[in-house]
Amino acid sequence: MRKRGFLIGCICFTFVLLLAGCGEQTQTEDKKEPSENVEEATKEIPKAARTMEEMIEQKEGILIQEHMDKEIEMVTGWNIGDYNAFYEETFRPIMEKELRDYFKENTDLTKEEVYDYLIYQIGSGQYKEYYDQLTNYEHGFEMPELPDGANQTETANKKMNAVVLIDASGSMKAEVSGGSKMSLAKETIGKFMEQMPEDANISLLAYGHVGTGSDTDKTLSCGAVESVYPLQPYDAGSFSQALNSFNASGWTPLAGAIEKSYELLAPYNTEDYYNIVYIVSDGIETCGGDPVAAAKKLQENNIQAKVNIIGFDVDDEGQQQLKQVADAGGGIYATVRDKSELETQVLKKWRPTIGQLVWTNGVDLKDTTDAMQRMNDIYNPLYFASDRERNRIKNAAYFLNDEKLISDETEEYVLSLADENEDIRASDFKAIKEEKEKEMWSAHKEINDKVKAWREEWEEKLGKDAYNPLKQ
Repeated sequence: MRKRGFLIGCICFTFVLLLAGCGEQTQTEDKKEPSENVEEATKEIPKAARTMEEMIEQKEGILIQEHMDKEIEMVTGWNIGDYNAFYEETFRPIMEKELRDYFKENTDLTKEEVYDYLIYQIGSGQYKEYYDQLTNYEHGFEMPELPDGANQTETANKKMNAVVLIDASGSMKAEVSGGSKMSLAKETIGKFMEQMPEDANISLLAYGHVGTGSDTDKTLSCGAVESVYPLQPYDAGSFSQALNSFNASGWTPLAGAIEKSYELLAPYNTEDYYNIVYIVSDGIETCGGDPVAAAKKLQENNIQAKVNIIGFDVDDEGQQQLKQVADAGGGIYATVRDKSELETQVLKKWRPTIGQLVWTNGVDLKDTTDAMQRMNDIYNPLYFASDRERNRIKNAAYFLNDEKLISDETEEYVLSLADENEDIRASDFKAIKEEKEKEMWSAHKEINDKVKAWREEWEEKLGKDAYNPLKQ
């Protein structure tokens, strides 16, 4: 005797049947009456997909559309039991009632038409969204900038002076994804300073941090440019105190802050020092100064300080001015919108000397883990949606045969075709995933190998311990 049973899903938990509260999901206000579904289905049943291309474009089944949320159908991981419980307690009774009503009225369907009808009612319609994401998946690994050229060794062997300017105008209080602009700027700059060579001198300037943004406070605020951490080697405790000594408050004396950085760097000529200014700002100069001229002065005099600027969630006018300032200062401008973009720009791209880059390790563990997780977040829902469709079709075939509504031959045809089509989907999904993983690991190896070879080359040129903070 052939065994009978209804497939619940690819993974069944023994506790699923004990879950409470699923019954309330059974009915929805816009649910059609069974007779209406029967009448609608009788009119025209489209031919079900048979090829991979057709299955990807497949529309959502009528019963799935009416009674099963996408979040339930695609659930994965620790919450997989949510689908099993909903299917067993809520969806299957609805499915069986609809199928019984329809097949009692339609007794002369071919085996192909039976399969077509089941897909029309309980097939998944989620493949395309996730399939497109899978085929377009990018690992996101980037080759870090590896400077080269005749002047690089000379630059790397110079002592570094870095001056950081943080815009403390009132607009820096604004929230972006990840926190307020001011808190994110302080946090990221703090991490950046930890990466500096131990023999580097650093300074932190706050500007616009006094008064308010009102007209009555303009003169006070525009004169507020303060070296809260004087030019000296980095000390974690003192630098942290300096970061915490000011808050976002008033106007934006950007030109005055750049001029102050010139005063700090004036004693350090380019023959012996590598001078650089970093600015994080969210807007244009508002105090009547000329930041472009101030940046140009930094670049053209014997200190030759580069000016790198990050525009933090700035408008078009702000981007235009800040880019002009960076260009005048011989540096780089970048716009960022949130915490992630800010950290990428500061911690990965604001690496000014070969001495620091020598210790770059290419693709780190976090980037690798994140890339793999993004892949699984796309692939797993596809896998489970496909498997669950197959199981629903087989459940339906078992039920109809038990009810004597289809023949043994039709049942076997439906069961076989459900398995065959699931195998087609699963094989295709797996092949794409494996190809994307191959690309990811290939890029991972290429980047890390190049970084390693480049690092070894510069270790030889500079002396292995010259810029190793652990050796200083």
